[in-house]
Amino acid sequence: MDATLLISSKNYSSWSLRGYLLVRLSGLPFQVKSVAADDPNVRAELLMRASSIRVPCLIHEGVQVWDTLAIAEYLNELRPDAQMLPKDLAARARCRSISGEMHSGFSALRASLPMNLRAKQTNFKVWSSAKADIERITEIWRECLGEWKGPWLFGAAPTVADAFYAPVVTRLLTYGVTVDPVSTGFCEQIMAWPDMKTWVADAKKEPEQIEELDVDMDF
Repeated sequence: MDATLLISSKNYSSWSLRGYLLVRLSGLPFQVKSVAADDPNVRAELLMRASSIRVPCLIHEGVQVWDTLAIAEYLNELRPDAQMLPKDLAARARCRSISGEMHSGFSALRASLPMNLRAKQTNFKVWSSAKADIERITEIWRECLGEWKGPWLFGAAPTVADAFYAPVVTRLLTYGVTVDPVSTGFCEQIMAWPDMKTWVADAKKEPEQIEELDVDMDF
């Protein structure tokens, strides 16, 4: 293997999931190495108490890239034939825009509905601020699926944007959030993604448990 992806928790880390899906999209051969979940820096990131997110980190031929947007751009330059971004200029611009919006926004959703693939919550109360985030996200999905005809956000194949929004899908499922039929179909498409299935299966085998992220969960 000529590349290594450092990740934290497969169960709790949305950033690690994005990094993994991005490298898989690129086709770059790589191995995954996990940083211990009890590492103070990793724990701070998972609990959103860190000033920056440095995991996942892609290490390739002496180069270290640790921001998911930077990882996406690096891989796109390294392996352009993988078409991680759409061919069309307008679609490519939209893909970058909505990926950036996911990367820097939706803080209420992140805080209120933390990623937890092993959990299943019923009768979960979604507060208004998180609802607004969900409404904006599903608006993005509907617009892209309507314009580029699906089943992925930009047509027939997954792109960077699908990788960025995949963790949102898991949050909606974990907390039993109902969305419109078009968005529901997109959620099904994401969860049927073979790379997603592999990640989820591995996440459910993880022994680590972070009490702050498992409060009131029904396992």
